[in-house]
Amino acid sequence: MRLAACFGVAVDVIEPAGFPWSDSHFRRAGMDYRDLAQVTRHLSWNAFLAARGTGRLVLLTTKSDSSPYDFTFAPDDTLLFGRESAGVPGDVHEMCDARLRIPMVAEARSLNVAVTAALALGEALRQCGGFP
Repeated sequence: MRLAACFGVAVDVIEPAGFPWSDSHFRRAGMDYRDLAQVTRHLSWNAFLAARGTGRLVLLTTKSDSSPYDFTFAPDDTLLFGRESAGVPGDVHEMCDARLRIPMVAEARSLNVAVTAALALGEALRQCGGFP
């Protein structure tokens, strides 16, 4: 949420989120940026699909060989990030229009979701001219 608040982009949280959703948990995690973030909470994947726009779903995953640095982003793309522990379910993975992986050394397994989001969002905003 801090990343989205700082760059002025919306966040859609799709349940089950894998983290507790309460004001006390956000305060404890130092989420003082929560009031600046545009957050929409969806109770399920289907609820998210019903509410989302028409742009592409772009999944960041370890199960891809395509880099966001070789991908052409569009302003209406939705970047999708799964749980650090398990990613997204297979049916969600297959539904996405593009699957991208942050390039890293072969010995590394993965980055955490916040770092991945920062790198991918930064590249998408750079390409689309969307920095504040």
